[in-house]
Amino acid sequence: MTALNTAAADGAVTEPLSVRATDPSGDLIGGLTAWTWGTLCSVDMLWVREGQRHSGWGGRLMRAAQDEAVRRGCTDMIVSTYSFQAPGFHPRLGFRERARIAGVPGGHEDVCFHKRLSPPRDETPFGHRP
Repeated sequence: MTALNTAAADGAVTEPLSVRATDPSGDLIGGLTAWTWGTLCSVDMLWVREGQRHSGWGGRLMRAAQDEAVRRGCTDMIVSTYSFQAPGFHPRLGFRERARIAGVPGGHEDVCFHKRLSPPRDETPFGHRP
């Protein structure tokens, strides 16, 4: 399957991407796992320790992953969350809802998001800066 996917994607291979945040004592505050495949970054999991939620850590982890994805040449990022988790979180980071898939237990949905990534400011084409 990997060979088929690589051939279909002009030779692009998947690479893991992970980000973690720790407190001064080294205890985990939160983390993110994702993968990049050519110009696509897909976030698999984002977690923030319960006592640290709603204090900006999720956004910092997502922005760090986005920065690394752009560094790797990604132009698009996708992520999904269940309707009972955090569907309002991703739009605040510039993601647009693209689909809702019914069938999640309890009458919930899988909510799918997409974001077009911008190149870093110093790599904007023709040297122009916003």
